[in-house]
Formats: sequence, structure tokens, C-alpha cells
Amino acid sequence: MNNEQKAAVQLEVCANSVTSAIAAQDGGAIRVELCENLAEGGTTPSHGQLVLARKNLHIKLFALIRPRRGDFLYTGLEFEIMKADIKNCIDAGCDGVVIGMLNADGTIDKPRCAELLSIAKRGGLSVTFHRAFDMCANQYTALEDVIELGCDRILTSGGKSTAMEGATTLLHLVEKAAGRIIIMPGSGVSENNVADLVHFTGVTEVHSSARISIPGNMEYKNDHILLSDGIGDEYALDVTSAERVRAIIEAANS
Repeated sequence: MNNEQKAAVQLEVCANSVTSAIAAQDGGAIRVELCENLAEGGTTPSHGQLVLARKNLHIKLFALIRPRRGDFLYTGLEFEIMKADIKNCIDAGCDGVVIGMLNADGTIDKPRCAELLSIAKRGGLSVTFHRAFDMCANQYTALEDVIELGCDRILTSGGKSTAMEGATTLLHLVEKAAGRIIIMPGSGVSENNVADLVHFTGVTEVHSSARISIPGNMEYKNDHILLSDGIGDEYALDVTSAERVRAIIEAANS
């Protein structure tokens, strides 16, 4: 297959705010996965974020359905929260949701995932299975389970901390999926490594936050307090860069 025949590699941006989502759109991303608290792996965005993102985006808007940080073994109450959040996404006009639930033994929680999918599909939403997939005991068994559930794609780093580290597993997942589901690499994907990742695995979609850190506009700064447990600049903001989005898309299609 020559370059003229190859489908363009598309970028989904993991946006931590409406501001980041707009930057993703400006940079040429095909889709936004909106979330909050990226430092904790991402959690479900607020109603306000969803409404304002939908108002400002003409590209596809997906929302992460994850009620808390930590593992993907959820209580009954957390499950009810996730169902309510999907209904909220439908009402807000989202195009899709990003879900994932596991059993204690590291397998996919198929019955409860199926309930989430049923709500989403009835509302006309596409469904991505998120990186809970990377925490499964066996990615290849999990692949068949997620396909059977009816998800449209899997966001995965190949069971490693970064997609580049998991590139060999990603290649095997693409081969085993055989077009039945989209395998979308994420975690550590940047303009510096995406070309190698795409060429090695043959994926057609990639996922990145394309973030930069920018200083805030506060003139007065209290240097004697930290409001969070993490070490960092309390006055800096992490946002998606439209320039980085463009650079990743260009490199992915080089």
C-alpha cells in the first residue's frame, strides 16, 4: 500500500478542560476525550465542562466515565454514579463515552460493562474501553471480551507505562483484532515518537494530551502554602497546545 492509499492517522486529544478541548480542535484533532484530574489518571468531567465543551466544539466530544482515581474495581454505589454520568453525557450532547470496569481477578467485568454500554448505545453514543484494559491479567483474553461487549475501540498502552514500551503488544493486539475493533495507543505519545509508533504498529488512531505548562496570571503569590500533595507550581496551568496537536498529527502522517 503506497502513501497515497494509506488512511490518514487521526489524533484524539485527552483534554483536561474546555480550554484544552478548544485548543485540540484548533490543532486539528478529530475527537476530544474530556476529563478532569489528569494527574490522577483522569476522572469524569463536570456538567459545566460538558455543556461548554459541546457549545464550543464541532469535532466529536467523548467523556471519560471514571468516578475516582485508583483501581477499576467499583462498588455498587460507584456503578450507579457511572450510569448516571453516562445519562448526563447523553443529555449534554456528547458523541461518546470512555468506560472500563474490572473484576478482582483482573478480568473484564462483562455484566456491568454491558449495562453501561446498553445505556450509551441507546443514547446513540460510541464507546471506547479505556486503560483499565492495561490492568487486566491477560490483554488478549480481554481483547476478545471487549470486542464481544461491542465497544468501538480500546485505548491502551499495551499493558506498559507508555505506548512505546508496549509497542510489541500493541502490534499483536492490532493483528489479533483484525479490524474488529480499533486499537488506539495512548500514554506518552508525542510528536517525537508517534511516527515510530505508527510505522511499527500500523494503528490509524492515536491518543495524546499534547499538554504544555503555562504560568498563571496571579500577581500576588503565597509561597508558604501548597494546596495539593504533589510537588509543583501551584500557579502554573497544564493545557493542551494547538501547536503540539498539529505537530503530532504531522509526525503521525509522515
